[in-house]
Amino acid sequence: MQVPLLDLRPQYAALKEEILAEIASICDSQRFILGPKVEEFEAALAAYCRSGAAVGVTSGSDALIIALMAEGIGAGDEVITSTFTFFATAGAIARVGAKPVFADIDPATFNIDVADAERKITARTKAIIPVHLFGQCADMDPILELARSRKLIVIEDACQAIGAEYRGKRAGSMGDYGAFSFFPSKNLGCFGDGGAVSCRSEETAKKLKIFRNHGQSDTYFHRFIGGNFRLDALQAAILTIKLRHLDDWSEARRRNAKHYNELFAAAGLEGKIGTPAEASYPVRHIYNQYCIKVAGGKRDALKQFLADRGVGCAVYYPLPLHLQPCFAELGGKAGDMPVAEKVAGEILALPIYGETAPEQRAFVVDSIAEFLK
Repeated sequence: MQVPLLDLRPQYAALKEEILAEIASICDSQRFILGPKVEEFEAALAAYCRSGAAVGVTSGSDALIIALMAEGIGAGDEVITSTFTFFATAGAIARVGAKPVFADIDPATFNIDVADAERKITARTKAIIPVHLFGQCADMDPILELARSRKLIVIEDACQAIGAEYRGKRAGSMGDYGAFSFFPSKNLGCFGDGGAVSCRSEETAKKLKIFRNHGQSDTYFHRFIGGNFRLDALQAAILTIKLRHLDDWSEARRRNAKHYNELFAAAGLEGKIGTPAEASYPVRHIYNQYCIKVAGGKRDALKQFLADRGVGCAVYYPLPLHLQPCFAELGGKAGDMPVAEKVAGEILALPIYGETAPEQRAFVVDSIAEFLK
């Protein structure tokens, strides 16, 4: 049996006629950059995220960059974030000239350890970027309280967490900014690169829109040094269509995660692998990834065993950011972030997309049980 890590074809097949009709309409209009299709998507996204406003940009990476730029964060400043996340989180900090300062993670949720983040604050700290990893929100109340007490900007990295909730609040609606990615493999993915920034007010959104267009307030008059961060109309139109189905897709992932948990329990594997833990605080986990932990140095062998049986799986992430060669000058060394380093050696993502069949998930669990017997 073949069980790919992700297969987007069933999702596309269900929406194909509507999407192609919208693409044809845009081609007929010949309006490809920004415009009414982008504005329509921005309004729909702000409503969905329950944020004050939203601004479409070129990618999740650029969403982080533009939020930092809008706050004037750059050379000499420090920004605290998790060491266990996709590179773009820290890469955005470095790209604006600031210094990434890494914090360890919670061993259950893999999200930022707030106590460790607090220990890393200095007089140069200007912001904190909590990452809602794999579709589960970080513990935002203590993060926001810490930020208020130290006058820090909070940028939620919600690139894996659109629609996730924390105590009834949507990801991207709690901090000063929220960054979203619409890379095709995300729960809400476009047909290329795309992203968005959520913020609290239309006034802030106006500033972000200036930054995304080379800092241009009027044609050929530049208030700031911005960038080319404009979202394509084609991507916005596709995202507007897909956004209407997002909650159904997220609920399918949640059901699949529950089924996996039941299968692992029935197979007697609960003591041999670690299944994803939902936080003790109220959350809606949308499972951008379903990651198990495999102890005893067996993770890589299991990954190969599953691949040989036709099961797609992946390691997110094999090396924490404080140990990446590009950040060597920051002085990070093995042992600095013990929880993240341990998790990086054990974690393995399994197929979780909504269209997986029950028998496929059963095959995955049976294969893992066979490997561990």
